[in-house]
Amino acid sequence: MIVVTPAAPADLGAVVDVLAEAFEDDPVLAVVVGGPAGAVRRERLRHLFDGIVRSGPGAAGTVDVARRAGAADVLGAAVWQAPGAGRGLAAELPHLPVFLRVDGVRGVLRAARVQHVLERHRPDRPHWYLQEIGVPVAARGLGVGAALLTARLAAVDAAGAPAYLESSTPRNRRLYQRHGFVETAPVQGLAGTAPVGMWRAPATERTSAG
Repeated sequence: MIVVTPAAPADLGAVVDVLAEAFEDDPVLAVVVGGPAGAVRRERLRHLFDGIVRSGPGAAGTVDVARRAGAADVLGAAVWQAPGAGRGLAAELPHLPVFLRVDGVRGVLRAARVQHVLERHRPDRPHWYLQEIGVPVAARGLGVGAALLTARLAAVDAAGAPAYLESSTPRNRRLYQRHGFVETAPVQGLAGTAPVGMWRAPATERTSAG
C-alpha cells in the first residue's frame, strides 16, 4: 500500500534526490539547467530542487511524499502551488540565487525565459498548480504517481478548486487524464518538444458537464 503525507523537514533531502532523478531527461528542465544528461545535469537539478523545496511553500502550497506503508524510503514526491500563490517575476525573485548556483547568469536568463513562457499559458482563474511530480525509475509501475495525485486532488475537490499542470510526455498525459485533467493547448515558445497544458475543473463543474 502506498501512503501519501505532507513532507516533513527530514524528508526534503530525499525529495530533492527523487525529483533530480525523475527529471533528468525532462525537456523543459533540461533547458532551464543546461548541461549534458548524466551526472552534471542531475547535480544541477539537485541544486534547483533543493532551492525550491527548502524555501518552503508554506501557505503558498505543499510538498507531498509517497512511501510504502510502514517504510521510510520516499518513493515519489509532488510539489504543488496553492491558489493565490505569487506568480510571475516577483514570485521568482527569491529563487534567483538558486539559478545563479545552477549555471550562473546563463541559468538565470534561461529560467526567466522558461518561466515567462509557462506563465503566459497558465489560466488566469485561481487554481492549484502541479509544479513538479516525480517517481524514480525503481519505483515506477507501483502506482506511486497515481497515489500522489489522488491524495492531493481529493483535498482540491473538497475545496471546490480547479487544478492545472503541464505535461511533456503522452504517457504522463494518459495518467493525468485518468485523474480528470483535459488537454488545453501546447505551450509554444520553448525549445524542443512543447509540453501540453492540462486543466482539471472543480468537481461540481465536472459533474454537471458529465
